[in-house]
Amino acid sequence: MRRIYLDYAATTPIHPEVRAAMMPYLNDVFGNASSVHSFGREARAALDAARDTIASLLGCQASELVFTSGGSEANNLAVFGAAFAPGRRQDVQPRVVTAAAEHHSVLNTALALRDLGCRVDVLPVDRYGMVSPDDLRRALREPACLVSVMAANNEVGTLQPIAELGAVAREHGALFHTDAVQAVGTIPLDLGSLPVDMLSFSAHKFHGPKGMGGLFVRTGVRLRPLVIGGGQERERRAGTENVAGAVGMAQALRLACDGMAQDEARVAGLRDGLISGLMERVEGVHLNGHPTLRLPGNVNVSFDKADGEALLLGLDLAGVACSSGSACTSGAIDPSHVLLAMGVPAQLAAAALRFSLGRPTTREEVEQAVEIIAQVVQRVRG
Repeated sequence: MRRIYLDYAATTPIHPEVRAAMMPYLNDVFGNASSVHSFGREARAALDAARDTIASLLGCQASELVFTSGGSEANNLAVFGAAFAPGRRQDVQPRVVTAAAEHHSVLNTALALRDLGCRVDVLPVDRYGMVSPDDLRRALREPACLVSVMAANNEVGTLQPIAELGAVAREHGALFHTDAVQAVGTIPLDLGSLPVDMLSFSAHKFHGPKGMGGLFVRTGVRLRPLVIGGGQERERRAGTENVAGAVGMAQALRLACDGMAQDEARVAGLRDGLISGLMERVEGVHLNGHPTLRLPGNVNVSFDKADGEALLLGLDLAGVACSSGSACTSGAIDPSHVLLAMGVPAQLAAAALRFSLGRPTTREEVEQAVEIIAQVVQRVRG
């Protein structure tokens, strides 16, 4: 049985050129980048070169990048770090504004701040999962230290109006952070022009290694570190640097950016083909998320009179890999908090699947997947 992978939003395979770039730093060039001898200097040079490459591709300065273990740590550092930043007034309660459809690494971090004496306000989203700039403007009538709204939703693929939201935050003196884990390497982003103070990304979403990510921190933004120890990452994140991971992430991002325009158009075409194929072959299919302002590879749909878990297992047995939402909550049986926040009825939210296409996806795979999905839905409904 041929297996069809349609879960690229969860993770991607390492590109062969990325693996090749990493190998020297997993073998011969093994020094600690903080060591002063030749082994350490060799590792430091590779780490600095990787940082320079990523900075040039994102449109920022190398000194503005903090390497982390992935997107979740980057989000935690942004939210916790801004709420308890050095120099803040101790007599003023810190306030964080976020949105109801955020990834749990932002939402749960923000909610955990409440136990530490912070005020947290969660903005609603519309039926597409989008945050209104006017809602944010109203929320910022009271001062806030941070606004955190993701660039692209990891479950339904909706693209947020980040430029507008960031501009509103700046007008009101709040820092603006965006979780861009699903966006970096997939759609164009230029930190030189976007009104963003912090931005999170993760290598394994664009064919890089797992366990490697980063946080862009604009010059002048102060954060309290989560990991305390030595002075690595300009004292913003202690711990011996993952040189091989950084080299791999830089190579993966370079490859993604080099082919982005072509990949974006091709994958979006396959996405639209999958959506139209499902609409034609299966009755009672509902597209979740914005119909046009969405990630090129995201298809999130609900099926009438079907159980999402049964569909997921049936498709896996038939050779199609997809998900019922975020990979970080794939073991949960509750309906997606994103879909519920969008006003999707609980029954449909529990019958939702996310199919995410990637660079390796072919038209033949999409056509085969449509037929398999139609058969599995019919069986489950029966």
